[in-house]
Amino acid sequence: MRAAIYGAGSLGTILGAYISKNGGKIELINRNKAHIEALQKKGATITGTVNFSQPVKAYTPAEMSGTYDIIFLMTKQQQNSEVVNYIKDFLAPDGVIVTLQNGIPEIEIGGIVGENRVLGCTVAWGATMKEPGVCELTSAPDSLTFSLGSLQPQPNAHINEVKSLLELMGPVEIDKNFIGSRWSKLLINSAFSGMSAVLGSTFGEAAGNKASRRIVQALIKECIDVCAAGNIRIEPVQGKDIVKLLDYKNRIKKAFSFFIIPIAIRKHALLKASMLQDLEKGKKTEVDAINGVVSTYGRKVGVPTPANDTVVDIIHRIENGELIPSFENLKFFAQ
Repeated sequence: MRAAIYGAGSLGTILGAYISKNGGKIELINRNKAHIEALQKKGATITGTVNFSQPVKAYTPAEMSGTYDIIFLMTKQQQNSEVVNYIKDFLAPDGVIVTLQNGIPEIEIGGIVGENRVLGCTVAWGATMKEPGVCELTSAPDSLTFSLGSLQPQPNAHINEVKSLLELMGPVEIDKNFIGSRWSKLLINSAFSGMSAVLGSTFGEAAGNKASRRIVQALIKECIDVCAAGNIRIEPVQGKDIVKLLDYKNRIKKAFSFFIIPIAIRKHALLKASMLQDLEKGKKTEVDAINGVVSTYGRKVGVPTPANDTVVDIIHRIENGELIPSFENLKFFAQ
């Protein structure tokens, strides 16, 4: 079996380093030549909540050859049409693309390679690239979990092999309600990644400030309400029923939800959203595939999503140079 991580940035490099460290075979592919050269010369250096170095196999897309049974896809979603059409020629006839991207990308990818050749995976941890070859794990070591599944009733035959590779880093749950797992991750990303990008902060800072926490709470509530209206059952995250913890229908439960938000995110308090990292580099973000999905689905099921709508608007204005990530942006939210 031959496997690769396509788009091995911060998350992909750490995943590849863990797989390689624990005896698995995986190839890391990234178009960032400086990063690939550093990986080839010095291996992957992982810092943050863990510290280790690991030799890895790393290539640029131009150096790819042959076919792969498993390709983990970790590029930005706005590139999917171009990227998937490129890598499908390197996919074995019965091979599978495993998307570890945000949002619900399986639909678009399945339209290109066939729905039976796509698996989805949600990641419950975060990372930051510090320099070529050096990536920081920003989540606690006991939070390195994955939820694996398919939007199809019968998942691809390689699902157990994919599970075995991921388990070289952390626990993997094969989820029958995978759409519910996707929405669990989307809830967290829309609330914390969205606000991290808007404010220029870490997840912990967004949750710690009471004014921004009110917006985080509103973003969470909108996601829960949209799923309820759409008959989507949001799955637990790392064993915690986030709907039970964070949903509310009265003042007392709302106060409890507000109190518990910093506690719920404490293992990821140091995480800085990839959207914020993109903004700092002058790149476009995935906000339309994160908060934008909540807004779009809200319109479909008749649930207003003003907080998510505002996050999308602010981040696009930052992308266009009209604003900068700052706590000053809280003034744009309805209070």
